Amino acid sequence: MSAPATTARRRRVGGWVAIGATLVVVGIIATILAGMGQWTRRDLLDPESTGTDGGRALAHILADRGVDVRVVRDRHALEAALQSAGGTDRTPAEATLVLPDSPLLSDATFEKIADSALDVVIAQPQARAARVLFDAELSGYGTDGPVAPACALPAAQRSGAILPGTLFAPPADGDVTACYTVDQDAALLQRTRAGRTVTLIDATELFTNSTLTANGNAALGVNLLGGRSTLIWYMPSAADADAGDVAPSLGELTPDWVSPVIVLLLLAGVAAAVWRGRRFGPLVAENLPVTVRAAETTDGRARLYARSGDRLHVADRLRIGTLGRLARLLGLGRTTPANEVSDAVADRLGMPRAQVRGILIDDRPGTDRELLALSDRLRDLERRVHQAVRPDTNPPTDSGRTP
Repeated sequence: MSAPATTARRRRVGGWVAIGATLVVVGIIATILAGMGQWTRRDLLDPESTGTDGGRALAHILADRGVDVRVVRDRHALEAALQSAGGTDRTPAEATLVLPDSPLLSDATFEKIADSALDVVIAQPQARAARVLFDAELSGYGTDGPVAPACALPAAQRSGAILPGTLFAPPADGDVTACYTVDQDAALLQRTRAGRTVTLIDATELFTNSTLTANGNAALGVNLLGGRSTLIWYMPSAADADAGDVAPSLGELTPDWVSPVIVLLLLAGVAAAVWRGRRFGPLVAENLPVTVRAAETTDGRARLYARSGDRLHVADRLRIGTLGRLARLLGLGRTTPANEVSDAVADRLGMPRAQVRGILIDDRPGTDRELLALSDRLRDLERRVHQAVRPDTNPPTDSGRTP
C-alpha cells in the first residue's frame, strides 16, 4: 500500500474515532446535566427541591426546630413511616402528614391516607379535597393585598397576615374554622374531630422557597406543620396510582415487535450513514476550467437573450456600455448618473436633450427591428461624440452592437 493511501486511511479512521469520542462526551455531559436538573428541580413544593417552586427552605426550618421531617415518595414508604409513628389500620399516627391532592390517587385512597395521621395538611388542594373532606367548593383565587387571619385559630393568629392563593367557600358546619376570609370565602379551612385535625390551604402560594419570606408565610408554615415532633411529607408517584386509574403507557399500547423493529431501523440508518457518508481524506487537486474567450461569452449570452426574447434587457446592456464609453470621452466620472451623461452629450453635439435622452434612456424597443434601430442610433451617437471630442482619431466601428 502506498504512503498516500495509508495516510488517507489513517485520516478516515481518525475522523470516525473523533466523532465517536465526541458523541460519548456529549452523552456524559447530558447525563450529568439531567442528573443535576433532577436533584435541583423536582415537583412543585418538593421538600428536597432548591428551585423557586420547591419546599426545601420550610423543611430545613422545621428540622432546625427539632421536627423529624421524613420525605416519602411512594405508598410503601408512607405506610412504613406511619407505622413507625405509631399508626395502625385503626389508629392514626401521632404525626403531621403533608398530603397533596394528587390526581394519581383515587377518592378512596385519598380518604384513607387523610385518615392515617392525627394532623393532616392538604398542601395542594383541588376541588376533590374540598368536596370530600370539607363538603366545600373552590370559589376564587387570591387578592391584591395581604389578608389578616380574622379567626380564633392560634396558628393563624400567631402568624399574622398572608397573601392567599386559592379561596374556598366554607360549609355551614360548626366544626370548621375559616381563616383569612375575603368577602364570604376563606383561604384556610380547618376541621377538628375526635382529636384529629385536617387543614386545607394553598401552600403552593405560601410555602415555596420563593414566597416563604413574604408576610407571615414562614410563621404559618411552621405553626401548621411543626405542631408535632414528626412530620411526614408525602410526594406521590405514578406507581402509587390504583389499578385502572392511570392510562396505559405508549409501551403498553404498542405490540411487542415494534421496539425491535425501531432498533433495527436505527441500526440500518447508522450503517447507511457509515456506508454512504462522506469520507474524511486529503483534499483532491483539480484543474481549473479552460478559459473561455470573451467573444464566445458574448455570443453565448446574446443567444440566450435572443432565445428568451428579453429585448429590454438587451437594450439596457447596450445603453450601459454606450453610456460608459461616452462618460470617458467627455471626461466624466464612472459614477456619473445617466441623465447627466445624456445632457452632456446633447450639449456637446448641440442636439435637443429630449432626443438624446430618448436614445440613451427612455426609448423602449418592442420588436427586434426597433432594437436593431436603437443599436444603430447608439452607435451613431457614440461616433458623433468621438468625432467632436477627438477629430484626429478614427471612431470605433462596432461599439454600438456590443452588449
